[in-house]
Amino acid sequence: MTKIAKKKREDRLRRHARVRAVVTGTAERPRLNVFRSEANIYAQVIDDVAGHTLASASTIDNEVSKLIEGKTKSESAKIVGTVVAQRAKAAGISKVVFDRGGYRYFGRISALADGAREGGLEF
Repeated sequence: MTKIAKKKREDRLRRHARVRAVVTGTAERPRLNVFRSEANIYAQVIDDVAGHTLASASTIDNEVSKLIEGKTKSESAKIVGTVVAQRAKAAGISKVVFDRGGYRYFGRISALADGAREGGLEF
């Protein structure tokens, strides 16, 4: 890892820790956490009190990977948002707290959030 890449990662983790000091998921309003790698994006609905993941979706899921073939990263993120919203609704969750993971609310992060809203999640 280069010096610049290491600094960027440390800065993101610092921002994420700052957000996590305020944002907490409960059973009534769990946390929608987002992680983005170079090639993939992951979303989890987490109850922090119990320490359980209630629903999740990512671009590496078999079901989702079939839907995203030939799509751009932003389009894939929107599909992941829609799928995680459907899975959360199936688990009886309609309201969440959005945790952007220290990333800027731009590009794939905002596309995932838009897809989750279209899927029926409120935040």
